[in-house]
Amino acid sequence: MVKTLNKFLTMLSPKKTKYRKQHRGRMKGKAQRGNKIAYGGFALQAIQPCWITSRQIEAGRRVLTRFVRRGGKLWIRIFPDKPITMRASGTRMGSGKGSPQYWVAVVKPGRILYEIKGISMKLATRALKIAGYKMPIQTKILKPFEN
Repeated sequence: MVKTLNKFLTMLSPKKTKYRKQHRGRMKGKAQRGNKIAYGGFALQAIQPCWITSRQIEAGRRVLTRFVRRGGKLWIRIFPDKPITMRASGTRMGSGKGSPQYWVAVVKPGRILYEIKGISMKLATRALKIAGYKMPIQTKILKPFEN
C-alpha cells in the first residue's frame, strides 16, 4: 500500500525541470487557457485563484474514479509543475532558500480542473460536487449546454 501511494505521489510531479526552485509569483487575472470543456461532457471549474497541491488533485481523482468506474472516462486538466520550498523548522533567518517540499498547480479563476464523460447527469453532478469539497477553493459544475 505504501509503495503504490509513494509511486503515485511521485507521478504527480514533473519528471525533469530546468531549475529546482521557482519564484512564488502572483495570482492575477482569469484563466486564458483551459477554461472551456474540451474532452468530457461535465466539468469542475475553479471560481477563485489558488495553488492546488498534488495531494488535493489526487483526492479529487479518487472521488471521481469511484463514481465513474468502467462506464465513463475522466480527464485531469491541471498538473502540479511549481515546486514549493520550505526551510527546516528551527532554522535561523538567512542561509538561503529551503529545499523543494511539494508541488502545486497554479489555478486561476475559470480554469477547468476535471472533466468526466459517459455517466448520467445526476451521477456526474454528485461526483463533481464531492470532488469540489476536496478542493481548497470554491468550484462550479459545468454541464454540456452551459459551455
